[in-house]
Amino acid sequence: MTTDDPVVDRLTTLEIRAAEQEKTIEELSGQLAEQWKAIEGLRRKLDVLTERFLTLEEQVAPEVPVTKPPHW
Repeated sequence: MTTDDPVVDRLTTLEIRAAEQEKTIEELSGQLAEQWKAIEGLRRKLDVLTERFLTLEEQVAPEVPVTKPPHW
């Protein structure tokens, strides 16, 4: 796709690069959106698991009586 006009060749090359970059940016944007969805899902699961863990920890933790230290 060469012409005798170097300016036209250069412009065509730049237009092709711009189109390729636009396609790449759109693909990356889609991947980023998918990753954010996955991260949000994992964050929700982590929050649920953290709550469950804290609840279980409270249930099995022995109650320590509040007493004065021996030196009082």
